Parts: sequence; structure tokens; C-alpha cells
Amino acid sequence: MSMALKIRTVLLERNMKIKDLAEKLGTSGNNMSNKLRKDNFTDKELLDIAEALNCDFEASFILRDTGKRI
Repeated sequence: MSMALKIRTVLLERNMKIKDLAEKLGTSGNNMSNKLRKDNFTDKELLDIAEALNCDFEASFILRDTGKRI
């Protein structure tokens, strides 16, 4: 599942629109729509989005042989 789809899913869960998220992040609805369309987010942006949506965000590598998260 793409990150954009995950964000849209959380927006539905939170009964929010893209415009609402954009306002919380201090950006325009058009800019947020473009970011979602391109599915191009930095880790910092994802952390900010998670905070705005009252969520935790985890980005990690998981070693397949040991299960260790990095």
C-alpha cells in the first residue's frame, strides 16, 4: 500500500479532508493534494502528518533473518 493511500485511509478514519490536514500542516490544500498524487514524502513530512493526524509513524528496516528492526 502506498504512503499516499495510507494517509488517505487515516483521513477517512479521522473524518478529515485533505484541506483539513493541509491547514494543520500550514500548507495549502493544492500542495497537499499534489504531494499525495505524487506519493512523495520525506520522513520529516510523514512524522508531521502523523502528528497532525494524532498517529504514530514508524519507518524501519527489519532484518529478515533475525527480525531486528533498524
